Amino acid sequence: MRPALSGGFYPELLRLRNADPLAREAGSREVDSCLERERFTPADLPVLLSPAAEPFLERLARRAQAETLRHFGRSVQLFTPLYLSNYCVNRCVYCGFSRRRSIYRSRLSLEEVEAEGRAIATTGLRRVLALTGDDPGRSGPEYLAACLRVLSRHFSSLGIEVPSMSAEEYAMQAEAGAESMTLFQETYSPDRYARLHPGGPKRDFIFRLDAPQRALMGGMRGVNLGPLLGLDDWRRDVYHTARHAEFLLRRYPEAEISISLPRIRPHEDGGETSFQPWPVSDKHFVQALAALRCVLPQAGLTLSTREPAWLRDKLLPLGVTRLSAGVCTAVGGHAYSKGDSPQFVISDGRSVEEMSASLKARGYQPVFSDWLLPGLGDQELSPGMARGLRFFRHA
Repeated sequence: MRPALSGGFYPELLRLRNADPLAREAGSREVDSCLERERFTPADLPVLLSPAAEPFLERLARRAQAETLRHFGRSVQLFTPLYLSNYCVNRCVYCGFSRRRSIYRSRLSLEEVEAEGRAIATTGLRRVLALTGDDPGRSGPEYLAACLRVLSRHFSSLGIEVPSMSAEEYAMQAEAGAESMTLFQETYSPDRYARLHPGGPKRDFIFRLDAPQRALMGGMRGVNLGPLLGLDDWRRDVYHTARHAEFLLRRYPEAEISISLPRIRPHEDGGETSFQPWPVSDKHFVQALAALRCVLPQAGLTLSTREPAWLRDKLLPLGVTRLSAGVCTAVGGHAYSKGDSPQFVISDGRSVEEMSASLKARGYQPVFSDWLLPGLGDQELSPGMARGLRFFRHA
């Protein structure tokens, strides 16, 4: 185990887990009183996530919709993931890339990364999330930085979803063009986490927990947190995710903090028989999403293609600010296919064009990049100009 980050979230997490505010049963009067407040804080989450709040779901949803319109209007950012490599040395019992899986392994060459970037750019997208498995010898920080330098020719916004790194390694990625990182803690229960990660560097719970803070220390302007719903008690994982986001916002008020709520999806070989997911119903998923929007009104909320198209469309008003589109969870998949198994089976296979049309039909504005020039309508900035303006804003 690597040493914990000084001033990191782990001591706060232990305090929250020991206090366990979700263990106390809220009553309907307490929920009703809570929903009458003008403003919420993350301390209200135990009430909003409680079983007693389920009959109040419509009121909670209306509050979430009002907060979304107030802070984000009807704009939704679109992006797509790009899997660079699926080599992995971890033994996560739920993951399609686990080293225990008998799947075809590959990684993109820089020439193939260039082809993938060109193919994605033709869809109009200017936001890409680069992903790798955890194999330092094949897809370590140097390889990732080289890929980002290639992709920066085509995109104004690059994010990464990769294994936990040191602050210096995150700084290397920021210098290569990455401005944000996504990292799911999977579950905030250290004991459950250890059982789900029996081998590999990802087993280090605290090093992963501190990764978003190290990314901000390394120069990233934004981080995206989240649990993988279905690994443990969803209420506790959503609550601790929100408190983690609040913790980072207090220390880095200039940072853009976002949250994702992915629900576990099957992969092609069905997974190890020892793993049984904790089911999270659609009703509970809506409750979690709406509660997060209410207590963190300015945080971004991402909804992935793990959810079916009909549900993603219906959840838009409740706080969603970012959607993936044109998704492939295997290596490559945009310019060509390398024949790899996907990390998980997606539920919403709509293209970028189809997703954009769906948003417009519902009265939303699909946003393909971060910046628009005043007076130029939908004419977006070139990747270089967008990065320059973003640097100026955050300097």
